[in-house]
Amino acid sequence: MGQPTHAPKDPDWWRSAVIYQVYVRSFADGDGDGTGDLAGVRARLPYLAELGVDALWFNPWYLSPMKDGGYDVADYRAVDPAFGTLAEAEKLISEARELGIRTIVDIVPNHVSDQHPWFRAALAAGPGSPERELFHFRPGRGPHGELPPNDWPSQFVGSTEPVWTRLPDGDWYLHLFTPEQPDLNWAHPAVRQEHEDILRFWFERGVAGVRIDSAALLAKDPDLPDLATHPEPHPFVDRDELHAIYRSWRAVADAYDGVFVGEVWLPDPERFARYLRPDELHTAFNFSFLSCPWDADRLRAAIDTTLAEHAPVGAPATWVLCNHDVTRTVTRYGREDTAFDFATKAFGTPTDLALGTRRARAAALLSLALPGAVYLYQGEELGLPEAEIPADRIQDPMYFRSRGVAPGRDGCRVPLPWAADAPYAGFGSREEPWLPQPVDWTSYAVDLQQQNAYSMLALYREAIAARPVFGDGPLTWLPAPEGVLAFSRAQGVTCVVNLAAAPAELPAHSRLLLSSGPLDGDGRLPQDTAAWLRA
Repeated sequence: MGQPTHAPKDPDWWRSAVIYQVYVRSFADGDGDGTGDLAGVRARLPYLAELGVDALWFNPWYLSPMKDGGYDVADYRAVDPAFGTLAEAEKLISEARELGIRTIVDIVPNHVSDQHPWFRAALAAGPGSPERELFHFRPGRGPHGELPPNDWPSQFVGSTEPVWTRLPDGDWYLHLFTPEQPDLNWAHPAVRQEHEDILRFWFERGVAGVRIDSAALLAKDPDLPDLATHPEPHPFVDRDELHAIYRSWRAVADAYDGVFVGEVWLPDPERFARYLRPDELHTAFNFSFLSCPWDADRLRAAIDTTLAEHAPVGAPATWVLCNHDVTRTVTRYGREDTAFDFATKAFGTPTDLALGTRRARAAALLSLALPGAVYLYQGEELGLPEAEIPADRIQDPMYFRSRGVAPGRDGCRVPLPWAADAPYAGFGSREEPWLPQPVDWTSYAVDLQQQNAYSMLALYREAIAARPVFGDGPLTWLPAPEGVLAFSRAQGVTCVVNLAAAPAELPAHSRLLLSSGPLDGDGRLPQDTAAWLRA
């Protein structure tokens, strides 16, 4: 497959792109120290070009104490030494673009690390200082200020820990996540100016877009009222003040032809769509599809709802099956409960991996056939399962802040297997990876799958290459038996997914373009199988 020598100049590339999520710590280890790095990514760029993706989204690679996997940023203008250098990041951006692959970086605007210069200055300056106005410092309640300023809950599901930490000088500071991640005060003009400057910094280094972490949490009610007594409007989720922030960000992005994708978890479709107005964010993640169970009616409803949410503002939908926070697809789809909810995630949940893999293959064709952009989390193209990490090796703060009840997210972050016969499955050469690889990890190795025309990797490569046959037309549902999803697109191509117990007759077609598994002896589509057809 020939590769372009440079990224095409298509201003609307993001509307139908396949975007590959790179969790740098676990992608490839270039220096053999057990931690993935930018050198490892650069060495694997040909693999990503052959996979056929349009862009790479990188989880934070910035200077960080790594108390929350890099989402505790100490300096947005520096690359963490564990990953490499700023110069190496610039080379990566350039080399990827030469292969036709754009780069999206991750910005975490709700909070910074407690090692960030601003927060260190705030601690040193003391109560009532201008430095503390950049954050949310408050006196406590109770006769001696010994109680937290309000009752807000942690954003780590299952956490029993407070979102306020008291300092020796008596002040408390707000952190919706860990104490090492103090929340910024977005009512302060310096906070807004700093983040606009950060956006310019990375756009000027050639990135094509920015993913916005926890995009609906930045603005806080200035009174910081109790949630129990002031539930509406919510004191820190989806506040109207956010839209002025993102309009100013959009002006910055437009100057560089940059794009945004927001992490916006909201149940209200109308509120969600507000973030996608033409002068705000370009796209937002689609969590209803990601968390949907493997059920034909529920999937169709999630697809219809998603498309309906986006239609009024003319924004493209995004489709994703898994990410760095979510149980891997083949594991989730092999369980009795195939939905995803942080609150129900538990240790020791039984999984039928053969069943989950069959469904994950079908889901890959379903998601890649839908109109909009697709995000592919690293390792999904290999069919990796969720790993159960031994308790003494878990690093995710979600596990610790739940006092060991929640398994956390490390199971989907295990370093990738590249070569079956190499040390640590080819992830690195010298040191054991930062998270342990399961004993059967080598069976999923890239080099083995490259030799197997029926592997998950082969399916993804073929599907991504064939995906343009669907064009950019709308989705039209076709009549189908119960438990079967069938839809066509403008160019006369049909996607059929059979979630029913019995094999399904395929609609009339001139050619079978691709299927997630073999048809039965009568040419029917078996259960948990998908096919692309030319009408």
